[in-house]
Amino acid sequence: KSKSGHPGAPMGQAPIGYVLYAEELKYNPADPQWVNRDRFVLSSGHGCMLQYSLLHLAGYDSVSIEDIKQFRQWGSKTPGHPENFVTAGIEATTGPLGMGISNAVGLAAAEAHLSAVYNKPGLPLVDHYTYAIMGDGCMQEGISHESCSYAGHLGLGKLIAFYDDNGITIDGETRLSFSEDVGKRFQAYGWQVLEVKDGNKDVGAIRSAVKAAKACKDKPTLIRVKTTIGYGSPNKANSHAAHGAPLGADEAKATRESLGWTHGEFEVPPNVYEVFRAHAKEGGARQAEWNKLWAKYQEQEPELAKQFQRVVIENKLPEGWADKLPKLTPADKSKATRLWSQDCLNAIAEVCPELVGGSADLAPSNMTLMKCSGDFLQGSYAGRNFRFGIREFGMGAVSNGLSLHKTGLMPYCATFTIFTDYMRNSIRLAALAKCGTIFVTTHDSIAVGEDGPTHQPIETVPSLRMIPDLVVIRPADGNETSGAYKVAVERSKLESRPTLMALSRQTLPNLPNSSIANVERGAYAVVESADPDIILIGTGSEVSVCMEAAKQLEAKGKAVRVVSMPSWELFRAQPQDYKDKVLPKVVPKLSVEAAVTMGWGEWADGFVGIDVFGASAPGDTCMDKFGFNAPNVVACAERCMAGATGVLSDGSQAKHDRAVNVARGAHARPHARPQPPGGGQLWKVDVRGPNQVDPHPAPEAGSPSLSKFRNGVANPLPLTTGPAGSDACTFRLA
Repeated sequence: KSKSGHPGAPMGQAPIGYVLYAEELKYNPADPQWVNRDRFVLSSGHGCMLQYSLLHLAGYDSVSIEDIKQFRQWGSKTPGHPENFVTAGIEATTGPLGMGISNAVGLAAAEAHLSAVYNKPGLPLVDHYTYAIMGDGCMQEGISHESCSYAGHLGLGKLIAFYDDNGITIDGETRLSFSEDVGKRFQAYGWQVLEVKDGNKDVGAIRSAVKAAKACKDKPTLIRVKTTIGYGSPNKANSHAAHGAPLGADEAKATRESLGWTHGEFEVPPNVYEVFRAHAKEGGARQAEWNKLWAKYQEQEPELAKQFQRVVIENKLPEGWADKLPKLTPADKSKATRLWSQDCLNAIAEVCPELVGGSADLAPSNMTLMKCSGDFLQGSYAGRNFRFGIREFGMGAVSNGLSLHKTGLMPYCATFTIFTDYMRNSIRLAALAKCGTIFVTTHDSIAVGEDGPTHQPIETVPSLRMIPDLVVIRPADGNETSGAYKVAVERSKLESRPTLMALSRQTLPNLPNSSIANVERGAYAVVESADPDIILIGTGSEVSVCMEAAKQLEAKGKAVRVVSMPSWELFRAQPQDYKDKVLPKVVPKLSVEAAVTMGWGEWADGFVGIDVFGASAPGDTCMDKFGFNAPNVVACAERCMAGATGVLSDGSQAKHDRAVNVARGAHARPHARPQPPGGGQLWKVDVRGPNQVDPHPAPEAGSPSLSKFRNGVANPLPLTTGPAGSDACTFRLA
């Protein structure tokens, strides 16, 4: 019926699935969210019919036989890849290969942390395993290298991963592109590596491998299981034909005959249900025993029990937690918002022990170290500072896993804003899978400065705003940073939704009228005017630029409202009357943001932005050269009031200035003539070359065509041009 799907993996992995759901996993279908259940993640998510079948056989209400029949259909509980927000019993949304095993690392880390914090002698309150099934694609994707290396470093002994080694991908046999020794690779990571040579029939070997994995307490275990994709199919087994396409009615019939299966489609013999549901019943009994343990724990460890009740069971924030956030006035000392972020993070950490996280080897720059806690490392799992190393993609996925554990943890992870590109799919999956991850990013614009365009985000923040259900916040001062954390923490804890913050490297002044409440509205007036001639809309560091421009415009007799818009998403969610009050349609509006101008048409008429790459120079120089200064904003505002719309300043003036004044490459070279009278040097510029400094056609003889830009204002340079239609002109460089 679905006319699609991936039958080969479920057919090959079926013995692994049997051992897990009929013998090993600790679960209770009557309570899929039981705190102390084992976690299972199907990292090779395309084989999700395996998991749906197992959930159905085990007795989960979320997957009936009718749901199985609706595989991949509109509105079904059996979508084409596992979705934790659709089907009870699914722990993580998987599909992008390698993502699931990385989430599993986070799940195992959550168990290790909680057990270290809460378990006491004779009271193992948190004590479970995390299992995962990986395929060849998971092994090849780079994210698995990052997260599995990290898991080995941490020594997560309760993480057990099965490698479905069937030697087939969509293109054909894996030998076409993949020849490394996976076992040795994982041994190098610090994993125990076991092998099952016949995963098609030797269920006992799978069972023994799981037992050996559990006996190893200080290393995660990889069980390499040699399987046949599409096992049992007479004509398609062990070929890519069984990977992504349905077997077809005739081949399905032949497969049943080959396996000696005499039952019809969707017919499950009663004894099969009995086997699985007997094990599920044991899970219910285990939960009943755990409930007794919890009652005993409350008697013997009342303080920790009270914390566990709030953090894990009730999933609530402590009373008055937000009162700990900094509250400032314009008279208070100015700081970079990354420093205000440090203050906020540490204030929250003192009262919220469920806050855990860290940075991708950038803690001293991101300012994300919690001073009240130690490091989360092997032997010190009670620590809350995660040292993720230089692994942005894996870091994001592991952090998502910490949230997906659903035990009240509030994970955060940090890097430079530009390096969110490395972990973009983890950010996207956080939004899709409803993970409460807080993404803390710093060095959010060209004001990064000297590190240059490789480290200067241009398109990054606007592109992140495109991800549905992700709230992006770019604070302009200390109060706005506090507001960003209030929003992020509440979304993480109470809604299990992600938030991303983009914070400044450079010092920013504290603004009038900024507050936590105003951040929650997404946008508000920093400088008010009842009847403005122009509204300047800024985000982050550009709000203070707008305020300076407003002073200059007011000196010219113009009424100006300055609006800070820390979050498009939060403002978009406000009532229409509030949005119309802040940004009335009849008043010209100019946006000012050190990022690409894409998207600003939703809020503004004219745009000041940067649609080119940055440059290596001091941060304030970059901001000035690319037009983020009061004179340029004033000039653009005047044009906007005169009716100009669209991109009014895109940063290209800095590129022109740079090309005319400093370029010494193939398109700007000394002209082969003597030194001219009066000093200086004659240069030849190919105005129609790939780095052209003049966007217009070649000039007519004798006419100046190049302009020197300063602060967005063009000043003609006297030129000596070549013949009409030529590609070159000569000018004096003083």
